[in-house]
Order: sequence, then C-alpha cells, then structure tokens
Amino acid sequence: MRAVVQRVTSASVVVDGAVVGAIEEPGLLVYLGVTHGDGDAEITWMARKVWDLRILADEQSASDVGAPVLVVSQFTLYGDARKGRRPTWVAAAPAAVSEPAYDAVCDELVRLGARVERGVFGADMTVTSVNDGPFTVWLER
Repeated sequence: MRAVVQRVTSASVVVDGAVVGAIEEPGLLVYLGVTHGDGDAEITWMARKVWDLRILADEQSASDVGAPVLVVSQFTLYGDARKGRRPTWVAAAPAAVSEPAYDAVCDELVRLGARVERGVFGADMTVTSVNDGPFTVWLER
C-alpha cells in the first residue's frame, strides 16, 4: 500500500460537476494506492500512520488537532514508467481488491477519530488543493 500525503489548507474532489468531498480548513489530502496482497495489516498501519503523522503546523498530527482528512483512491501510484513511454499498471490491485481496501482505510481513520472526506472510487475526479508548505510525504507499507 502506498500513499502520498499532503498538508493542505483546503482540498476538494469534484465528480461530474459536483463536489463529492472537501475540506475547508488545514488538514491532509491523501492519495491512496493499493497493490496485490494488501490486507488488514497494511490497512491498519496506513490509517494509523496517516492519523499520527506529525506534519501539521508546530509538528502536530491530525490526531493531535482533529484535522480533517480527504482520501482519494489513486491506482497510478503503482504505475511503472521505467521502460518505454507508457506506464504499466500491473502492480496496482484490481478494483475487487483495491476498493474494499480503500474503504477499509477510510473506515479505520473514522474509527481512530478522523473526520474523513472521500473521493469516488474509480471515478474521473478533479482534485483541487492548496498545499501548505509545500509539504508532501510518501508512505509505503
């Protein structure tokens, strides 16, 4: 499982012209990718890591200040473009694996106490964000 986590002052996801998820205050935008074999251990680890990651102002975590988290599924995090001009996506898990894992990470964040906003799995989304810092980290388990 991979995630790109950005500290943002605001972020939103639009699908078919409608806002489906948004945070309008400092928080985290998380792009989440799932690979074959990701299971409960990776789900639990990723949710906990995102929630406790001390990248907000004054080295605080979302859990410290109750910051919102917007989670967007992104299979392209498992794209491999080392060879040729077209990336391959073979390392990305199929939707039958990745959608339940994406939902489980979001659910685990909620269980931990997060206010979670979501994109729409598999949809063509427009993501808008204001990166604060800028501050972006890559997580992998």
